[in-house]
Amino acid sequence: MPHNTGMARKTSATPNRDRGKLRIGDDWNAIRIIALSQSNPLKAVAEFVENSIDARATAVVITRGREHGAHYLSIRDNGQGIPRDADGVPDFKYVATHICDSVKRRLKSEGAGGGLQGEFGIGLLSFWTVGESLVMSSAGADGRVYQMTMSKGDPGYEVVPKRTLFPDGGTELKIAPLLEGIRSLTGEKIQWYLASELRDRIREAKVGITVVDKLTRKQYEVEPRQFDGRLLHQLAPVRGLFGEAYAEIYLCEPSPEARVALTRLGTRVVVDIGQLPGLEHSPWTSCHVQGLLDVPFLQLTPGTRSGIVQDERYAALIEGIRPLEAQLDRLIEEQRKAEEEQANQQSLKVIQKAFHEALLALPPEEYDWFDLQRRVRQEGPADSTDPKSDAESESSAAEAAFAAEPASAEPSQRRFFEFAGPLFTAVISPASAVVALTDSRTFRALPRDRSRRRVTDDLTFFWEIVEGEGALTASSDQEVTYQAPTIPGLARLRVTVRQRDVCVTAEAVLTLTERSSLPPGSAIINSRGLPGYTFERAAGALWRCRFDSERNLIIVNSGHRDFVYARRHRALQMRYLVRLYVKELVMKNFAGAPPDQLLERMVELSLYAEEQLKG
Repeated sequence: MPHNTGMARKTSATPNRDRGKLRIGDDWNAIRIIALSQSNPLKAVAEFVENSIDARATAVVITRGREHGAHYLSIRDNGQGIPRDADGVPDFKYVATHICDSVKRRLKSEGAGGGLQGEFGIGLLSFWTVGESLVMSSAGADGRVYQMTMSKGDPGYEVVPKRTLFPDGGTELKIAPLLEGIRSLTGEKIQWYLASELRDRIREAKVGITVVDKLTRKQYEVEPRQFDGRLLHQLAPVRGLFGEAYAEIYLCEPSPEARVALTRLGTRVVVDIGQLPGLEHSPWTSCHVQGLLDVPFLQLTPGTRSGIVQDERYAALIEGIRPLEAQLDRLIEEQRKAEEEQANQQSLKVIQKAFHEALLALPPEEYDWFDLQRRVRQEGPADSTDPKSDAESESSAAEAAFAAEPASAEPSQRRFFEFAGPLFTAVISPASAVVALTDSRTFRALPRDRSRRRVTDDLTFFWEIVEGEGALTASSDQEVTYQAPTIPGLARLRVTVRQRDVCVTAEAVLTLTERSSLPPGSAIINSRGLPGYTFERAAGALWRCRFDSERNLIIVNSGHRDFVYARRHRALQMRYLVRLYVKELVMKNFAGAPPDQLLERMVELSLYAEEQLKG
């Protein structure tokens, strides 16, 4: 008994096995779910166009218009049309009753579907997300045109002959009325979307696609999208267990619009590959590359056809793409270094120009960073003792600070764009000066055109003291001498320059004091012009910059917290570099001066240099 009881208990604990196959419980509800799974109406239009390409069409016309008060969208092609039945009539019945049973998939499995894209047999149902009804027309073997009508939310369909005078080949789809939310789907939007979505399919099939927008009375030709940047050659191959991917990558300027799309057999599946799991990193998120990666062995999600199944095929892609990622990262880093070098060269030119202009506004004998006076005297007569010659040397030095007109040993014929244009503005050099009481100072007017070239023809000058005391030796020359009074204060000089009907003015501010400004120190060592700059990363150091006199370079600490802060914006970084230049210039020109004098000079030079930088 105990033995029998145990056997009975064991037998009763064993569950009964029941096997079977999944099936659709409600066919119509399944069709509704499939039909509404496509959330993007533009994607639905692209699928209709792809059906035309699969039918070997060479021309597709998409028309947006209004008929009988209702908006419609039609797609007409010159392809092979709907496959016919045994009677030679377009087999609309097969199309309507074999949803999810794609003929194209069977052809591809048999090796006869080369170039075909569809494989799910549900693309036609996408019209539910576009309009209320679909009318599909195609010609039969008897020369008559037949049409099938389907309505959104209606499980039935109807096939009837269509009256036409001249039957056309191919197929026509007409969706009307359009849904309320997509009536603003313009022909231009359709054209731009198809140019990106079907870029490679259009190029390979050599199909012409025209979008006719009757509402806006415009017509567009769909041209495959052209990427910006430099096409990268000899890229690392992307190989996996299931096949090889094709990469068309362009290295471009950094832009938020720079993205690499994931495509399959020429049709875009994912707009930005950097949004896929496992690929949310550089180079795909660097904004330096754009293009496409075509992976024919991926499995698509049938519902939206805009996603991929993350199975072993996707894992093979993630593994096989690593060499390409490493290569692109190296190229991007080289591009960044080249861009930084170019930006630094441009910044240096801007900084030098700002200081040239600032030194025009300041007394050259006080800011002798360029050693201009010595250089001019070396170029001029060695035995000249004429005070006027000294004044000319001083004004020439101020002009040399601008460095807009380099001296040439041999006169050469100027090009057209090298001739100065009409008078546009003028400056006084120096525009700010400190003059001791009863002393004299020479000032010169520098007329310029819109491109800042020196103007020399048909000019008249008129000088006047508009504020303060003092006297001028002349009033109608380009260069005048100011004689300071015996009373300290401020004085303002104004020069009016006229060229025919154009008249401009410029002013200079003079500080009249009992003693002249502090003369430059004895540490003026640079005669090679304004130094360049380079970066040295010293994150743990407190120094911001230092001057290398042997190489004539200002070394900027790119690891300093101030530089890191300023680097967020180019304009802020430029101001920061200018202030570093100001610091080094003042320290070299006024070595040994008291701290308050150094700070005064730094404020003065920063004011004029940053003003020119702003301009």
